[in-house]
Amino acid sequence: MLKKTISFIAICIALPFMILYAATTGSIEMSMLELVKGLFFESNDQVAVIKDLRFPRILVALLAGATLAVSGVLLQAVMKNPLAEPGIIGVSAGAGFFTMVMLSLFPTLFFYSPFFAILGGTLSFLLVYLFSWRSGLNPLRMILIGVAMNALFTGLGQVLSSSGNALLSSISIQTSTLSMKTWDDVETLAIYGGIGLVLAMLFYTYCNHLGMQDKTLRSLGFNVNRARLVISLIAVLLASVTTAIAGMFTFVGLLIPHIGRALVGTDHKYLIPFSALLGAFLILLADTIGRTILAPIEIPASIIVVIIGGPFLIFVLRRSERIYGN
Repeated sequence: MLKKTISFIAICIALPFMILYAATTGSIEMSMLELVKGLFFESNDQVAVIKDLRFPRILVALLAGATLAVSGVLLQAVMKNPLAEPGIIGVSAGAGFFTMVMLSLFPTLFFYSPFFAILGGTLSFLLVYLFSWRSGLNPLRMILIGVAMNALFTGLGQVLSSSGNALLSSISIQTSTLSMKTWDDVETLAIYGGIGLVLAMLFYTYCNHLGMQDKTLRSLGFNVNRARLVISLIAVLLASVTTAIAGMFTFVGLLIPHIGRALVGTDHKYLIPFSALLGAFLILLADTIGRTILAPIEIPASIIVVIIGGPFLIFVLRRSERIYGN
C-alpha cells in the first residue's frame, strides 16, 4: 500500500511540473513565475501567444497519453496478453484508414473526422472479433489476428497517404505531430476521451474479473463474452478518437500498463487512473523533448515514444516467452 501511495503522490507532483516546464520551454521561453503572473495577474503578449498556441498542444498531449494508456490497460485485460495495445492490434490503424477514406470521398466533412475514426476503430476490432471467433473468443488468437489487421490497415493507409491528396497529407493521422493544435481539438478529445475514461472506471470490475479463468467465471454465472465486448468497445472509443486528433502513437498502451502494474498492482480500480496520469506524463514529455532537442526542427512525439517503446517491447517479448511460452 505504501508503494502505491508513493507512486500516486510522485506522479501527481511530477505532472504539474512537467506541464509548467512544457509551457515555459520552446521558441518563447520565460520563467514559471512570469507565466503565472501573465495568466492570472497582468497582461503579457508572450503569455497570450503561449495560451493560444502552446496550451492546446499541451492539453492534447495530456489527453492523448491518458486515453491511449487506459485503452492499453483495457485491451490487455480483455486479451490476457501483455502485448495487447491499440497500436499493435489494428485499432489505431483501422481508425486512421477509415478516416482517410471518408475524407478522400467527402472532404467537406473534415470536422467529423473523430466520428469517422471511432467507426473505423470499431470496424477494425469487430473484424478481429469475427475472425477470432471459434466456439468462443481465444485471447491469443485475437492478438495474432489483430497484428495482421494492423499490418493490413497500415499498408492501405500508406497507399492513401502517398496518393497525392493534399487534404490527406495535411492531417495528423499519418504524421502524428501535435503541432498546430487548437482549442477545438482539445474540446473534441476532452469530450470523447472523458466519456471513455469515465466508462473505464465504471467497468473496472469487469477488468478484474477477466483476470480469472473463463471456465471459473462461467461457473459463477459471469458473462465473459459480454464483458470482453463492453471493455473492448470502451478501449476502441479511447484509441480511435485519439488517433483522429493526435495521430497514431504506438507503444503507449503497451509501456504504461506494465509500469503501472509494477507500481500500483493489478487492481484496475487503481491501475486505470494511475495509467492515465502516467500516460499523460509520457506523451507530454515526449512532445517536449521532440520540439526542443533539435530546435527549431521538431521530432514528432510518436517517434520519441517509439524510441522508448521499442527496447521495452523486446524486454516484454523475452519475459513473455518465459511466462506464456510452452
